[in-house]
Amino acid sequence: MSGNNPERLFARNIALVTGASRGIGYATALALARAGAHVVAVARTVGGLEELDTAIRAGGGSATLVPLDLKDAAGIARLAAALAERYGRLDVLVGNAGVLGPLSPLGHVAQSDWDEVIAVNVTANWHLIGAMDALLRQAPAGRVVFLTSGVAAKPRAYWGPYTISKAALEALARTYAAETATSNVRVNLFSPGPTRTRMRATAMPGEDPISLPTADMVAQRVVELCRPDFNETGKLYDYRAGRLLSPRTPV
Repeated sequence: MSGNNPERLFARNIALVTGASRGIGYATALALARAGAHVVAVARTVGGLEELDTAIRAGGGSATLVPLDLKDAAGIARLAAALAERYGRLDVLVGNAGVLGPLSPLGHVAQSDWDEVIAVNVTANWHLIGAMDALLRQAPAGRVVFLTSGVAAKPRAYWGPYTISKAALEALARTYAAETATSNVRVNLFSPGPTRTRMRATAMPGEDPISLPTADMVAQRVVELCRPDFNETGKLYDYRAGRLLSPRTPV
């Protein structure tokens, strides 16, 4: 995979990015906008979305800001209806939003914390598929990327809710890839590995962030899976390994 996207490669494309107010989602939205896409930026944090909008406009791009809690299934349905009315299609969907949840023994995880992780990391993406599928099929080359984690293949102690949710997300994405294999839609997973983000700092407070790749670096690879000429489907791209993996192989 090349690290360079031709300028305006995504011109006139509509790209929806969840979790776009910070981290990899923010960087991916900005990179897509710089490559010509009109970005539909979804996140709960209005301030972060406004900062993204400023950055996109400074680079000559355009965005629609959607403050939305992805646990709001009705809100996702309303967003899909608005996109259908305005554009009639969706070219790119990047399911980046996620929560870490508690780092504790499984038996000590509160029901509310478990429900939150599954709702955001799995169920919200299921709702996105259901709401956006028809729009993706209307695009000349619908591209879907869901962000996962290496812990889905190599579970670690005390990361239960997050690990289980990412394993479920991988199964969800591969199922959708199989269901769309004969269509113009391509569905893939992206595992960034350790990245200089707020979530990583929360999970690994003693780690030196300077030793990690930045969200901007990782986002360039996410964008490559969104290209209309990227025709693989049902695969996982591992950033650290620098290659596509299929089936899921620990690295």
